Amino acid sequence: MILPKDKLLEIAATIDLMMRRISEFEHHYETKINSVHPNYTESARNLVHYLALRSFNLDILQEKLDTIGLPNSVASENSVLLNLLNYKTIINSLLKIDLPDTDDAVYFTNKKIKKALKKNAIALFGNIQNKRRTAIMVTQPTFAANEKQFAKSLLEQGMDCARINCAHDNELIWKQIIEHIRFYDSDCKIMMDLGGPKIRTGKMKPGPKVIHIKPKRNALGQVMEPAKIWLAPFGLKPPEGEEADAIVPVNKKWLRKTHKGSYIVFRDARDKKCKIVIDEKKGNGRWGSCSDSAFVTTGTLLNVFLEKKSNSEMHAVQELLPLEEAIFLSEGDVLRLDREPVLGEPAVYDRMGNLEELPHISCSLPEIFGKVRVGEPIYFDDGKIEGIIKEVQSKHLMVEITNTKKTGGRLKADKGINLPESDLGINGLTAKDKIDLKFVVQNADTVNFSFVNTKQDVEELLDELGKLNASIGIILKIETRKAFQNLPQILLEAMRNYPIGVMIARGDLAIETGWKNFAIIQEEILQICNAARLPDIWATQVLENLAKKGIPTRAEITDAAMAQRADCVMLNKGPYIEKAVRMLDKILTKMQRIQKKKRTLFPKLEFNEKL
Repeated sequence: MILPKDKLLEIAATIDLMMRRISEFEHHYETKINSVHPNYTESARNLVHYLALRSFNLDILQEKLDTIGLPNSVASENSVLLNLLNYKTIINSLLKIDLPDTDDAVYFTNKKIKKALKKNAIALFGNIQNKRRTAIMVTQPTFAANEKQFAKSLLEQGMDCARINCAHDNELIWKQIIEHIRFYDSDCKIMMDLGGPKIRTGKMKPGPKVIHIKPKRNALGQVMEPAKIWLAPFGLKPPEGEEADAIVPVNKKWLRKTHKGSYIVFRDARDKKCKIVIDEKKGNGRWGSCSDSAFVTTGTLLNVFLEKKSNSEMHAVQELLPLEEAIFLSEGDVLRLDREPVLGEPAVYDRMGNLEELPHISCSLPEIFGKVRVGEPIYFDDGKIEGIIKEVQSKHLMVEITNTKKTGGRLKADKGINLPESDLGINGLTAKDKIDLKFVVQNADTVNFSFVNTKQDVEELLDELGKLNASIGIILKIETRKAFQNLPQILLEAMRNYPIGVMIARGDLAIETGWKNFAIIQEEILQICNAARLPDIWATQVLENLAKKGIPTRAEITDAAMAQRADCVMLNKGPYIEKAVRMLDKILTKMQRIQKKKRTLFPKLEFNEKL
């Protein structure tokens, strides 16, 4: 015998122990397995087998297999029982022992597994474009309700399914977005997020009514490119696909007289003389350029020269909307978090720079004030600002800022608040969720269940769907530590419905579980979904820099490539979202040539030099 008999016997004994554990787990979960949707019976059984397998420290067995030169992929999730039986067959053959009787074993062949995975993915995401294996889900911005062509553009770039977040906008806007998408593609899946018990910052006191015109400058302060100005009647947006550095509302009557070469001279809020040159006519609006840094306010007087040597006309800037106020926070600052919906304000300083009033902002869920404790961490805006609770009062919390950008963090209204170590006891559907759910079941294909934490949360959702007599897909958004810890129970409960999927909501999940733990937890969720043969979604901050600023970072390109291991990738909204969809489509299409889920593929390499 080439391989040591004692090692083979140790491996055989371990496999026998694992198979007995699988039988025990299957017996324990028998009621749950039998209660799932018929399409998921074998998937639920395999998930239970995987849980049994992972109750062992598989590293020891993998090392033994590696030592004797056998494949060590004992933890293959797709068909746990089939994989173990194959190992047992190999070991018994090497030991010259009769093969085990497996007639009673229930398992899926690889062919059936692939068929089940594909069926479940299509049921959730529909047919995928461009021969991709991974679907692209795109979050819809508010303006999609008014821009019908936007839906067409997204579909052409590669969008397979559309996501609408009920935490924003209203039913009228949602309805319009859905109608635009279905006008161009009636089969495009519509997925709607319930807002859930998300804790957010409250409203801010309106800031000043001012526009800051900023030309692009180099490190020496020299103007490299003038600011692009859109001059138009109030409410008229720039043409689709074009971005303005500043939008100045003006009277349409005198604006009609202007043309290329006309120019406007004015003094800004600092009494600085500035100039805007009209470059192009676009319908009722005009594109202009300004090489001066300027602060324009409501009523700013405009000296308009229609011709280079003509007499000028005096006009004024129309009413401006107030800027969104923000609180600037640095390490060591103290922030007051208010229980009552008091409008937030930045810090107030006297002329000598001494602090007179603390910066403060309210919280959307005042119930948390009785649940948090001094010393617990608190995070704002997807973890961009970190703090520690220093004081708990009935009307407010005092938070010391412990970490943010060197230049300071910018906290605005409607930004997420995370309390990962606080036991808040906030679960299930909110009153608003139950109202929104009525619209979702009538207009969408899938409901995305935000902040699901326990199987009881799933039971509540299923009960509400039953009351509405609704047949709809469910996507479970895993975004808390508690949800991850309860994931197997959550999945087995949700599998009563068909179809279902899992979204790895990486923004909140990373904060809730800790940055150092997140990478491992992300992998574990992918593996558990694979064991349950459920479609998974790679979400949050995918190509975010590209979607928001038009240029991707190297790190996010790598992240997008790694996302190919999921069944779907979600993109958030941004001014350059169409460009991001196009880029993601290309990345996923190319990546599937060398990787299929976790499995690395090896196509023929092509080199310039022949060896």
